[in-house]
Amino acid sequence: MSANIIDGKAIAQKIRDQVATDVAAMQLEHGITPGLATVLVGEDTASATYVRMKRKACEETGIRSIAHEPSADITQAELETLVRSLNDDPAVNGILVQLPLPDHINTNRIIDLIAPEKDVDGFGVTNMGLLSMKGRDPNFVACTPSGVMVLLEEIGAQVSGADAVVLGRSNIVGIPVAMLLQRANATVTIAHSRTKDLASHLKKADIVVAAVGRAEMVTGEMLKPGAVVIDVGINRKDDPTRKRGYRLVGDVEYDSAAEVAGWITPVPGGVGPMTIAMLMRNTLHAAQMMLRD
Repeated sequence: MSANIIDGKAIAQKIRDQVATDVAAMQLEHGITPGLATVLVGEDTASATYVRMKRKACEETGIRSIAHEPSADITQAELETLVRSLNDDPAVNGILVQLPLPDHINTNRIIDLIAPEKDVDGFGVTNMGLLSMKGRDPNFVACTPSGVMVLLEEIGAQVSGADAVVLGRSNIVGIPVAMLLQRANATVTIAHSRTKDLASHLKKADIVVAAVGRAEMVTGEMLKPGAVVIDVGINRKDDPTRKRGYRLVGDVEYDSAAEVAGWITPVPGGVGPMTIAMLMRNTLHAAQMMLRD
């Protein structure tokens, strides 16, 4: 068996194209351009790269990007004041505070201060809490988990009734994607560092979502034949044959897994592009909610 490859780039581009179409229609019909405020604290190279990619996506979809780049020594009170000002700004539909924040900042307080109707990252306690409740719907779902669900939908994966294993229990990916799978009527196991005999769980799984941040820890021999494998991980692996001295790999050992799985996401080019596409969709949705109010 050789797995079908899930082309996250192509699926993400389809979403971005639709967002661009809908943004243009909103501008024409209502004279409104959705606005996304990004808050980048300090000069962390990786964070700056991620924010730059998000601003580029805004430009390509017609969303207005509103940049705030306070210095790393900003105080808790000053950052809270900035977030409150963005909550009150009618030109801002979505607020994204790039993580991680400096150690002296209380991250949870900042994230929870973002108005739920502008929490396009879906990390706030209100939106996460609503996601966890049966019969309740959040304003927004975290972008990577919602992107995972779109990938499953795009390939026609049978989620209802499936056995799913989510490897990792972070607030950003593991927990919300597990809740989304459960909402879609999958039977979900959340595996983590304390899980005994991980392979025994994976062998039963129709769907595997790997989001633990450990390079190539899941191998083909651990998987059920025909499983759908969604690899959220992105890790550096030393490779002296590469100009940079390393290559990017996921949490799944791709070559062996591709011989067993029915579907698999590559790294890079699988889940990664979906995260920014879903952020653009969430920002558009925030502006649409504003119009309805």
